[in-house]
Amino acid sequence: MNTFSTQAPGKFASTSPESDRKPRLWLWSQAILDSLAWTVALLLAVLLRYELDIGLINFAGLAALVVVAVATQLIAGWYMALYRGRYTFGSIHEARVLVAVTLIVAVVTSIFLSIFINEIHVARSVAVIAFPFAALTMAAVRYAKRLYVEGKPMFGDEAQKTLIYGAGFLGNSLVTRMVQDPESPYVPVGLIDDDAAKKHLRLSSVGVLGSGKDIAEIIKRTKSTVIVLAIAHLSAKRIREISDSVSGLGVKVLVLPPLQEMLSPDTNKDNRGGLTDFREIDVADLIGRTPVETQVELVAGYIRGKRVLVTGAGGSIGSELCRQLHGFEPAALIMLDRDESGLQHTQLSIEGHGLLDNKDIVLADIRDGEAMAKIFADRRPEVVFHAAALKHAPLLQMYPDEGWKTNVLGSLNVLEAARSVGVETYVNVSTDKAASPTTALGHSKRAAEKLTSWMAQETGMRYVSVRFGNVIGSRGSMLPLFTDQINKGGPVTVTHPDVTRFFMTIPEACQLVIQAGAIGHGGDVLILDMGEPVRIMDVAERMIAMSGRDIKIKITGLRPSEKLHEQLTGDDEIQNPDGHAKISHTQARPLAPKDLDLGLWLQRCKDEAGPDAPSIDESDGDVAGGV
Repeated sequence: MNTFSTQAPGKFASTSPESDRKPRLWLWSQAILDSLAWTVALLLAVLLRYELDIGLINFAGLAALVVVAVATQLIAGWYMALYRGRYTFGSIHEARVLVAVTLIVAVVTSIFLSIFINEIHVARSVAVIAFPFAALTMAAVRYAKRLYVEGKPMFGDEAQKTLIYGAGFLGNSLVTRMVQDPESPYVPVGLIDDDAAKKHLRLSSVGVLGSGKDIAEIIKRTKSTVIVLAIAHLSAKRIREISDSVSGLGVKVLVLPPLQEMLSPDTNKDNRGGLTDFREIDVADLIGRTPVETQVELVAGYIRGKRVLVTGAGGSIGSELCRQLHGFEPAALIMLDRDESGLQHTQLSIEGHGLLDNKDIVLADIRDGEAMAKIFADRRPEVVFHAAALKHAPLLQMYPDEGWKTNVLGSLNVLEAARSVGVETYVNVSTDKAASPTTALGHSKRAAEKLTSWMAQETGMRYVSVRFGNVIGSRGSMLPLFTDQINKGGPVTVTHPDVTRFFMTIPEACQLVIQAGAIGHGGDVLILDMGEPVRIMDVAERMIAMSGRDIKIKITGLRPSEKLHEQLTGDDEIQNPDGHAKISHTQARPLAPKDLDLGLWLQRCKDEAGPDAPSIDESDGDVAGGV
């Protein structure tokens, strides 16, 4: 049963006499109408009991019975807050209290009749006969009032005609909130649901007009300009289908965020109800990543009360790792990066200020081995998440030395520092480009995985790598780049019409990285389930369509060593399940630091890049082995 509120949702109740007058008047009118309901019910009960023979009725006794019934109704109703505004008008809670109060009145009047039957000459069965009439009359009055209020046009001329896709709990709640708020910018004109059993359903006087296959016809019939998708865990495929079906009809498609986001204080600072905090669909919805169920107890066991250090804490992945780790109550969360602005932004998101005066904010470069050793010796972390890295494949292909210094030697510096203080758990954040690598970036990250595996052997501790693909919305990633290109009028550049990539949201990736640290074994390369690969051309076309602008797509061609389709497991690797629905694992061949050889590594990068690749500088190379 839908609830109705005499107060607009999301608004603070006014304390002015003018605003209180109508609710108070209705509460008094409720009491009066309920009194009349008992009067009518008892009169009908007497008439029925004496088979409509008025001559047999003792009106004086009936009047006394009415007084008792009305007095009991008012006293019980007041005591149970029926006339004090405690219950939302027309709600199931009020209905329960109403029945309870009416039942009390019936019992009291029955006792009264049993005691004074010789004095008032009214049959004892009258109270029992009157009970259903009184209850139904009072309920009917409330329902009539509710129909009047809900059917009353309260929306301004600027309110947009809105269709709600989904007539379940979310749709029901959303329609109710809309019809109760006179200031709502949306007026519900119909519901859409694919469940045939809901064909004739009406929610708050708003009816189900058809199913998803009828959506275009319903939009034209109702002249709707907005569709709200009110279905929990709606798949990306279904969102794409709905978006495509309304394309060109001038309709804005909105979605409800996940429940935890709706209830978050950060998204409800204006104290409005979360069920109206919907937003337009974005590319993350169309690509489709489902929420991850974090195994809190498993994670908390190795994070809570421990000193945790995160390298690259100012970056997209590192900053989100810090935010999530902070929620697991570590003894200390040491955030390390060479980017002072990134560190400030991370501190601001966690602590609410960016003063950079906290000892847990560490400005350092992982390339500096001495600095790493000193920091680790001073802070003595027990858990390390190594997220610092250079990640732009084309740039590292032109300047592979930089990738070597940061991703290989920098990672080795962090590993050596971690070993020196006995770090228990070490998680190296890797990339899918490390699987059968063809680029300088991939080779550098693959070397870091092997070094991590070697250190796991040396220490006997849980030193693991976590491998995943592109993250949606990270700095310098494809989606922000496409957005900038669209905002500038294009063209949007795509390397190849058929190129595909794996995508994952930053929060999901970080949740799985943290969980991987709990379930991994020394030397493991844990592989996150990235779902189905996404065709980049499709993403570009959808983003352009969502922008409403006529923008060209330019095919630039695959860059040297760039794969048409990425892979998460190398050709020489075996992927095994790891007891987690979204994490599997393989093994990285250990690589000792003494076997590192920049010269051979640069030559391999150059050979696999092909003759058309930019020249690779080998001036820093030495010869001592291979990676």
